[in-house]
Amino acid sequence: KGVIKDIIHDSGRGAPLAIVAFRDRYKYGLKKELMVAAEGLHTGQYIYCGKKASIAVGNVLPVGQMPEGTVICQLEEKNGDRGKIARASGNYATIVSHNPDAHKTKVKLPSGSKKTVSSFNRAMIGIIAGGGRIDKPMLKAGRAYWKFKAKRHSWPRVRGVCMNPVDHPFGGGNHQHIG
Repeated sequence: KGVIKDIIHDSGRGAPLAIVAFRDRYKYGLKKELMVAAEGLHTGQYIYCGKKASIAVGNVLPVGQMPEGTVICQLEEKNGDRGKIARASGNYATIVSHNPDAHKTKVKLPSGSKKTVSSFNRAMIGIIAGGGRIDKPMLKAGRAYWKFKAKRHSWPRVRGVCMNPVDHPFGGGNHQHIG
């Protein structure tokens, strides 16, 4: 059982982060954990992590314990890696089916593909907060410049055909063409 202390902005990330304080299992005190916030979480809310947690938004439990059709986020790819799948703002995965004999669960990913993961892999219930971020157009180059400055060097994108032959396989020639 943890309590959400604060919801903060992280530069270069579309989704907000939640600071969750858990009781330390081994010594007296609190342990603060950072996790991507799900839609609908608020400060002061209690979230529960574990096999016996209830099916409520923000709770973390193994996917084998959830009913089919549950909307989840921050799904673990391998058991214990603390969530790798469906972590971008507004993203979610859906539980499709369970195979209790093989301890496997089929999950529909945000890309639309289906993946089989272990039923012991944990996931948070709900969708990631900060959805609808890409609905608003950027309108000018300066906004794109500042957006990607916080992330990584991937803007502006120079086309291959306008480069020289030493810089790109499409470069050179008397006209800008690929062939």
